[in-house]
Amino acid sequence: MPRRVVVTGLGLLCAVGHTTEETWSNLLAGKCGVGKITHIQEFQKVDGSFFKLEDFACQIAAEVKGFDPLHFIEKKEVKKMGRFIHFAVAAADEAVRSSGLKITAANAERVGVHIGSGIGGFDVIEREHTELLKGGPRKISPFFIPAAIVNLAAGHVSMRFGAKGPNEATATACTTSAHSIGDSFRIIQHNDADVMIAGGAEAAITPMGVGGFASMRALSTRNDDPEKASRPWDRDRDGFVIGEGAGILILEELEHAKKRGAPILAELVGYGMSGDAYHMTQPAPEHEGGFRVMRNALRDAGISPDVVGYVNAHGTSTPIGDTLEAHAIRNCFQRTLPVSSTKSMTGHLLGGAGGLEAGVTVLALRDQILPPTINLENQDPDTAGMDFVPNHARKTEVEYAMSNSFGFGGTNGALLFRRWQE
Repeated sequence: MPRRVVVTGLGLLCAVGHTTEETWSNLLAGKCGVGKITHIQEFQKVDGSFFKLEDFACQIAAEVKGFDPLHFIEKKEVKKMGRFIHFAVAAADEAVRSSGLKITAANAERVGVHIGSGIGGFDVIEREHTELLKGGPRKISPFFIPAAIVNLAAGHVSMRFGAKGPNEATATACTTSAHSIGDSFRIIQHNDADVMIAGGAEAAITPMGVGGFASMRALSTRNDDPEKASRPWDRDRDGFVIGEGAGILILEELEHAKKRGAPILAELVGYGMSGDAYHMTQPAPEHEGGFRVMRNALRDAGISPDVVGYVNAHGTSTPIGDTLEAHAIRNCFQRTLPVSSTKSMTGHLLGGAGGLEAGVTVLALRDQILPPTINLENQDPDTAGMDFVPNHARKTEVEYAMSNSFGFGGTNGALLFRRWQE
């Protein structure tokens, strides 16, 4: 019989908070982290001038402002890491600390790390490419490759804590973190580790990141009203808002957690995966892949749809994606249940989204309160009758909650958590 897996620590970092509790408090208050972009103007062109925000169709994002990596990382090490690695290290530091986990020579081989990123070090790639064009290959930093590649977030966290168990990184677009957490769940279930530091991080608010998504017409261009730009399931939504940050969970085998007196926040009971096999960027009709991934998570947990009391949706604020996800949820659960999208406040963290939102789902179970979907002023008629927890947090009683993640290429993941009670 598979071993039971619980969540014993969280590290959440995004536009509305640098810590888990700050993030959670601001989400419950409906605070929005979207504003005018400041980060793009720090990037140089080949001629030495800096990018101008007004040159971009999308000029808004959910930036992590006031973040100083020197609070977590030695100065000489900071330059060896992309910004997404800074976020991952900071979030992992909080997660490990909050769990009370001590990694020693005796248990190091039983503690693993699985932290992914959808894009990795875009900031490093763009800056070093500019240096190449300006001065040739000798101007490229020797730290370029390890600062940019996706698996170095997991690598640095592993080295930081001396975790010698499985060391992995997933890159499945916006499903990255969900897959990282779900695969870690499997690793513990099958006794390849007792503890996994799992999640994802992203920092793609760069000229190429914003410009690239904007060229696809995927981003909101509500530049004059940034706090209202991310509005899942609202009739007037016009695209997602890019965000940045990290979400890290400490997953632990139940008896191992109990033995050391760890704080247990929730139990992870189900993990679903599916593929659309349909389109590069659009979900399959009626979000058939999303329906199957939720069904697979329910089957993995061995529970029926009627006991699930909340879904933290992928809910990106895109016209097609939101509607189809709503249809998939309705088809899966066959009833009206509370569904909300915290991307309305945090923006879309891409590969980091699933980790952040899994953590939020755990907190909803812990505190028995659901975070809202803000900016929901005129609900899309195509989703009539659905409950998106509009604009205000809601006290509730919920035993099981699900977190959905869907990515480009038709890759889907769903995590199912249960409220923890002794």
